[in-house]
Amino acid sequence: MDNKQKKSIIIISIVFFALVILFSSVFNTGKSIINGLSGNSFKILASTENKDIEPVIKKYFNDKGLGVKIDYAGTIEIMDKMNNGEDYNAIWASNSIWLYMLNDSYKVTNSKSTFINPVVFGIKKSVAEKLGFIDKEVYTKDILKAIKDGDLKFVMSSATQTNTGASAYLGFLQTLAGNPEVLTEEHLKDEQLISDIKDLLNGVTRTSGSDEFLEEALKKGDYDAAISYESSLISLNKELTKEGKEPYYIIYPVDGVTISDSPLAYVNNGSDEDEEIFLDFQKYILSKDVQKTLENYGRRTWYGGVNSKASKEIFNKDWGIDTSKYVSPIKYPSSAIIKNALILYQTEFRKPTHTVFCLDFSGSMYGEGNAQLVKAMDYILTEEKAANNLVQFSKNDKIDVITFESKILNIFSTESGTDTGKLISNIKVSEPGGATNLYDPVVKALKILSNDDPNEYNLSVILMTDGEGNSGSFYNYKSAYKNLKNEIPVYAIMFGSAQRYQLEEITEIANGKVFDGRNNLLLAFKEVRGYN
Repeated sequence: MDNKQKKSIIIISIVFFALVILFSSVFNTGKSIINGLSGNSFKILASTENKDIEPVIKKYFNDKGLGVKIDYAGTIEIMDKMNNGEDYNAIWASNSIWLYMLNDSYKVTNSKSTFINPVVFGIKKSVAEKLGFIDKEVYTKDILKAIKDGDLKFVMSSATQTNTGASAYLGFLQTLAGNPEVLTEEHLKDEQLISDIKDLLNGVTRTSGSDEFLEEALKKGDYDAAISYESSLISLNKELTKEGKEPYYIIYPVDGVTISDSPLAYVNNGSDEDEEIFLDFQKYILSKDVQKTLENYGRRTWYGGVNSKASKEIFNKDWGIDTSKYVSPIKYPSSAIIKNALILYQTEFRKPTHTVFCLDFSGSMYGEGNAQLVKAMDYILTEEKAANNLVQFSKNDKIDVITFESKILNIFSTESGTDTGKLISNIKVSEPGGATNLYDPVVKALKILSNDDPNEYNLSVILMTDGEGNSGSFYNYKSAYKNLKNEIPVYAIMFGSAQRYQLEEITEIANGKVFDGRNNLLLAFKEVRGYN
């Protein structure tokens, strides 16, 4: 082999090893960028109201050839997931106030508002006209007067489980207190403010544990008014109009509107590659073109309204929307005041509830099923335990527990939601046995609740079963429900071998919902408490 050949081999070897190193580096970097956290897709935890803009999110990752996984959750669930150490690369929350209340808030960085979404009153246009709210400056005191006069009732999402509910509630406190520079503990103790907030919340006829379900309930039910995101009411009005139904007229109280700023924030897990992806994605969302796209989804991109000539169909003036006006946001209090205000909502200020639990004690519940049910009910009915998730009953709430198998076994009751010791004891000594009659206990629950005044209590039934209904009559239940004077929502928790279709038949008639407790019964009970 001559020197020229040797030199060629050496050069080829050097080039070969250089290419190996280069491709190895590119592959590993690409793998990190494409897969994001720990070899998986880039993971985003987003508020449920962002589901409709998923195509905007996925377009970025598809164009970049990157993998993405988006989990949607309510406000409180997002906080629980983060506080429990679940791994995400980014949070797209509904409101910045919740980021400051995370246990490890220091890990959440690079937060920027992506758009604003006012939390507003939507009132059926015919009702708004009767109240004189059309083309008029409306103050919170005007809404309060309409409620006190019995001219206005409304539905809203839970103040302790959702951002819209919490934001609206905090806004009421701020404006009813006279818009102080800062809401303080002293304001929360003010007798006039307490009286006003109780009167206002007395107008609530139903609560929902999620904004998504509230929108579905508004489609099916007949409600005069609701509190929701402006974008949600726009989406709802589109569907109502298509179906020839009356749309909601949106009211922006002059003394202040609560604003959700939809912060997109990075969860710092020490990966430079993940942070690089995040910052580029955030830049994409805040770009001029994407901001215009978000306006087409009913999002405002600044406090003065919308920057582009958005479609009149989206920001429809006939629905009370005026994008030329500056939206006056209320000031949020400190995290400590927010926490205390939410506790007061749950224990003192909200409208009392009357809840009837229908608990399955059929033979299939014997053993582990019974143990899990007892544990879940002990948690929900024990004030100190339930208070950890702000799902405790108050002293003004009424509770009934119906135990059943092939027939109704017992009915246990309390006139105070904080006096539940006997309820818990009776549940613990109840013995499983017999077949499963899903219908008679719900009919009995409806009879109990129909004796109450819905102006004094929010009423609901919670049915829990682990098996297939094999006795009783669905038609008797259906007939009983049709004869009710007022709507009483029925919710169901499925467990074990329960049949979803049977429970959906029961809940759909009552504009309710089925919760899946097969993996975690206690979590399902916590979740359903946001709806009653």
